[in-house]
Amino acid sequence: MLRWGERDLMGQSSHPPPVARRLAAIVAADVAGYSRLMGLDEVGTAQAMRGHLAAVDPIVGRYGGRIVKNTGDGVLLEFPSIVAAVECAASVQATMAERNTHVAEDRRMLFRIGINLGDVLIQDDDILGDGVNVAARLEGIAEPGGICISDYVYQQVLGKLDVSFEDIGQQNLKNIAQPVHAYRARFDGTVSIMAAPQLAFPDRPSIAVLPFVNMSGDAEQEYFADGMVEDIITALSRFKSIFVIARNSSFTYKAKAVDLKQVGRELGVRYVLEGSVRKSGDRLRITGQLIETTTGAHLWADHFDGALSSVFDFQDEVTERVISAIAPTLEREEIARARRRPTNSVDAITACYVGLPAMYRPSTSENNDEALRYFHRAMVIDPSFATPYGYAAMCLVVRRHYQWPGNEADDDAEVRRLAKCVRDLGTDDATALTAVGYAMAANLGDLDAGDELIQKARLANPNLAHGHFTSGIIKAWRGETDTAISDLMLGMRLSPRDLYGYAAMSSIGLAHFNASRYAEAILWYERGLRELVWPSGLKGVIASYFCAGRVEDACRSMADLRRMVPGLRVSNYLGPESSSVLYRRAVTVQKFLEAARFAGLPE
Repeated sequence: MLRWGERDLMGQSSHPPPVARRLAAIVAADVAGYSRLMGLDEVGTAQAMRGHLAAVDPIVGRYGGRIVKNTGDGVLLEFPSIVAAVECAASVQATMAERNTHVAEDRRMLFRIGINLGDVLIQDDDILGDGVNVAARLEGIAEPGGICISDYVYQQVLGKLDVSFEDIGQQNLKNIAQPVHAYRARFDGTVSIMAAPQLAFPDRPSIAVLPFVNMSGDAEQEYFADGMVEDIITALSRFKSIFVIARNSSFTYKAKAVDLKQVGRELGVRYVLEGSVRKSGDRLRITGQLIETTTGAHLWADHFDGALSSVFDFQDEVTERVISAIAPTLEREEIARARRRPTNSVDAITACYVGLPAMYRPSTSENNDEALRYFHRAMVIDPSFATPYGYAAMCLVVRRHYQWPGNEADDDAEVRRLAKCVRDLGTDDATALTAVGYAMAANLGDLDAGDELIQKARLANPNLAHGHFTSGIIKAWRGETDTAISDLMLGMRLSPRDLYGYAAMSSIGLAHFNASRYAEAILWYERGLRELVWPSGLKGVIASYFCAGRVEDACRSMADLRRMVPGLRVSNYLGPESSSVLYRRAVTVQKFLEAARFAGLPE
């Protein structure tokens, strides 16, 4: 196998040696009004500056950074970690505020700090490139004593630090070709002066339905409480005028004592519905309360008693009451549409609900098979109930992805059968349409037929996060970069804490890769891999590292991939032709395979 710069037997050189690059967090800092201070007292200002830099140096070291160079009135720093870079910047500003306490106001030195994440060129001990230039320009628009960061940095630190940033939108920076989306923090001299980051409220009523508490004392009935929430979310999601957080993000709060104001900040919603289900024999009591997250005010509360056989009537009543509380102007016919029942069979929906926990538990072949059995049982009980067809299709997608035991030909035939059943039902069940459409694309390689069902699902339920996720994934497979990223970002906004967020992040990485934006691709692939290390994510980041010249990182990630999939070879690297839709573009196939060979994968 040829290495960079080696020659083959014919004397032809392989690829030229790569330019030395690496992805880095770049911090640029300078003193606001330094020239004015020098004019007032040249010697005193120079001495004060040396003292400040001496105080900053150990802070930088504490956070694992290095001082690249002193620029006279400031410094350029480099960090391997974005979180560490922002923490260091906050600590520097707090230190400077303390050092300025006893200095006359007109003689105070206030740092402005800009932070960016970018691919940098390495030249001896210096770093160069657009990533550095953007950090320097962000420093220029930061307030004295403040910090300004790029969107790439913001996405990395979101929810990880007790620092919040104000969105100041797209900024046209001097000598930077494209506008940069920027965020600004302000400091008043204390270390912790800001609340945790908050997502902006949508321009329509927004709600998260938290998992209902099972008060029955029967652990086996946990699925019932979860199923109630699933139905309420589905019913609310049918309203185009309401922004509804997806089930996967809401359920990250299950079995946790939560501060509803914090939930509102983390999910970016104005309202939260919480409740409980108490089941005793064949009797039910369902309670619910609607709370405004910004004030903690209770806007509505009620409880409903009745027989288990009337559970759907209870769901309808709860849904209508909630909608009436947050959107009283909605038309009655929209309420009637949202109350449409997926099935009248308690046994069918119970079987479906029992299967859900197995599907959402940490993925194993045994859990997947257990969920599949329950979904098939629901289909048999009520063949007109569309939802379990979709869930069963997703089980087959997961089985194929992890290469668990099973007959691929039989699984493909089952996907076709499930798709035909859903089509024949003429349903607008967005969950079923999305899942079956995705299975047709991922398992069968039929992108057009799969996308047709997914777009139908998006029309039926514009709040279904996975509808936007799967639409974006298929567009990324096709190489439609901008629309893919748009759909995926919308899905992530609807479900900010989604269990499958790693797949959306990796798909954004693929979209950037297809546009030859390798630094951005690496950023998103690495974000996804921090959520879950999985084969597709590793293949994508290997190719991105390779194309960006980060050959050591590509080889290291290939070693991780081969430990995960021991039998991997170039010949089976992209999987069966029928299902390798990730790499349907010829140029993507070429780059992925070239990267795999270079990183040491045998033929």
